[in-house]
Amino acid sequence: MMNIFLLAFSCIFLQNILLIQFLGICPFLGVTKQTETAFGMGLAVLFVITIATMLSWVVQTFLLIPFSLEYLQTVIFILIVASLVQIVEIFLKKKIPFLYSSLGIYLPLITTNCAVLGAILLTIQTDYNFLYSFLFSFFTSLGFIVAMLLMAGVRKRLDVANIPAFLKGVPILLITGGLLSIAFFAFNGMGF
Repeated sequence: MMNIFLLAFSCIFLQNILLIQFLGICPFLGVTKQTETAFGMGLAVLFVITIATMLSWVVQTFLLIPFSLEYLQTVIFILIVASLVQIVEIFLKKKIPFLYSSLGIYLPLITTNCAVLGAILLTIQTDYNFLYSFLFSFFTSLGFIVAMLLMAGVRKRLDVANIPAFLKGVPILLITGGLLSIAFFAFNGMGF
């Protein structure tokens, strides 16, 4: 049980996919204007990363390795991710049209989001078994959601802050993202 706690803490705080590994920055900056949208994007990414990692693990273990087809990893993993994103897109368009329209172009961009492919490849490289692959991908996705919600909360404060004109917009977002990243780097000194 302690191993699972350490894995969760590591994925969410010590090795946060957005703030420590800097994967998936596009939605981090583009979809965090509202907390609801950031959370919706986080849930979509959670679904895609978790299911894609599970499917990729099965394909890797039972197809690519036995037949020496590891060189096809990237192509096959991206096809798995693209298929899952299409499912999410269809679901959101039918069931939650508000979220679908507010995510805009960022929803189909999950297909090319390096956080998704990065989580899959990290799972494969660490040689986790099926259970730990699931846990790793799930906790990594939770770390993505935490970072998205933190940025959305800070952006609400930035909307009412007195910011110099030359820092408004993208510059203050990059500075804010950097400060959040520094805060998460502090977790690395905790001695785990």
